[in-house]
Amino acid sequence: MSHNARPALPSEPLSPRSPESATPAAADTQPPGPPPNGGPRDARGHAPLQARLRNRLGQLTLQRKLLLALIGSLALICTVIGLLLNTGMRQSMATQLHEQLNFASERTASYTAQNGRDAPQGSIFAPGQASGTLNARILSGYLFSGGVLDSKTGERKDITGTDAQLLSTVTVDAAPVVKELSVGDYLLSAQEDPGSGGILITGLPTAPNERTLAALGVLTLTISLAGVIAIGLIGSLIIRRSLAPLQRVSAVASSVASAELKSGTAALEARVTPADSIPGTESGEVGRALNALLDNVGTAFAAREESEAQMRQFVADASHELRTPLSAIRGYTELISATEHFSDDGQRSLDRVLEQSTRMSTLVENLLLLARLDEKHHVKTTPVDLGKLAAEITEDFRITTPDHHWENDIPASPLVVSGDAAALRRVITNLLANARKHTSEGNTVTVSVTEDSNAHQAILRVADTGEGIAPGFLPQVFKRFTRADAARSGADGTTGLGLPIAKAIVESHHGSIDVTSVPGNTVFEVRLPLPVQVLPKPADPPRPNARGIRP
Repeated sequence: MSHNARPALPSEPLSPRSPESATPAAADTQPPGPPPNGGPRDARGHAPLQARLRNRLGQLTLQRKLLLALIGSLALICTVIGLLLNTGMRQSMATQLHEQLNFASERTASYTAQNGRDAPQGSIFAPGQASGTLNARILSGYLFSGGVLDSKTGERKDITGTDAQLLSTVTVDAAPVVKELSVGDYLLSAQEDPGSGGILITGLPTAPNERTLAALGVLTLTISLAGVIAIGLIGSLIIRRSLAPLQRVSAVASSVASAELKSGTAALEARVTPADSIPGTESGEVGRALNALLDNVGTAFAAREESEAQMRQFVADASHELRTPLSAIRGYTELISATEHFSDDGQRSLDRVLEQSTRMSTLVENLLLLARLDEKHHVKTTPVDLGKLAAEITEDFRITTPDHHWENDIPASPLVVSGDAAALRRVITNLLANARKHTSEGNTVTVSVTEDSNAHQAILRVADTGEGIAPGFLPQVFKRFTRADAARSGADGTTGLGLPIAKAIVESHHGSIDVTSVPGNTVFEVRLPLPVQVLPKPADPPRPNARGIRP
């Protein structure tokens, strides 16, 4: 560095004790921060985001919610610890840097006092100063001498004019300030030079502290991320194992919910295992409550089945007992009608008694048949040509009921099903009688038989062109003792048991029956499984005799 004095301010020199010099120094102690990342959001833009977050959180499983809560809590703790650690370390290192600066300033002042004002240029650099230390002497507002010890080589570097201008703004005996020099940020302090009467400025770089804090931040972030990942994996395993009993309880509840409860208590045999129904734990309490619920429901089903069995037995017994007196009433009525002479009114009354006794006998027979079908009696199956049976019954109705148009669509080849011929005849008869009773004269009833090769089923359809069934009545068609409304009126009275009997017979043959109706097109469809063809076992090839010759 040259011995010539270097001006601190080219335009006007500032006194080191002038009040104006403290203002820019104080302003420079707070370096400008980074620009904000984004402005605040208003309520109109923030509300939809909250709604989406609530919806997303509501769709998460309990396991994921617990895992997110665990990871979020740990991340928050790590963030708070990292901020506190960084703040504490920054404060501690700042205090340490101030102490080092005070020590360096005292050494510089003591050294310059011993060497005097006319000492050589390097006299302000006391021996043993750390690399990066800045020393400068200002006389009458001009930089007289100074330099910076290079942090790598230890050589002294000159202070530039811009840096000299910033150094001249440091207030004497004031708190140390940070200035952004060309060689980096420096913590500077100024004091009077006892030997020359000027100002001695001493500074230490803040870069080492910043590097240490940055390394600490990276280390804290790395450890926090590793801890969050490790806790996430371990927590996921622990939560999954902890919620496994609850998942097994849920599986039992789902199996019961998807079971066909119409079959009775057999669908409620599933129970939570004793290991998953231990009292005192959350999953154990849920499993225990589910087992108690299933026991109560099973008891209720058993009571219902017992009541239904008693009702079926009562209907069967009552129907069986009523057959004999009804047969006697009908027989005596026919005998009196044949042997006695009555007036016209008396004969009409006697005919009415005979008609009603016959109707009641039919009703009793139907009730007895339903009771037997409800008991799931085994159906005696024989090969039945469904097409031939439907054609015969249609021909009977064509002769006995000429006020309707009866048509059939029967395949030429036999369509054989396995079932009870008498029961299937009753099904077809009931469907045709239903079409006759509930359609006005002149309508067409079509009976068709087809084969569904994909489902391996025979399909019987009875379609009519009548007034149709009301949409509200369709779900009630196959229930017992239900009668159609005026939309499908007829002259004959009905008991409401024809279609229920047909449905019970079809289901006893492992088939199904359904109905669709619009005005002008009402279709009853019966599906019956076709018999499974058992292929003959191939004969074993003839074995060779002792001579190796096949017979």
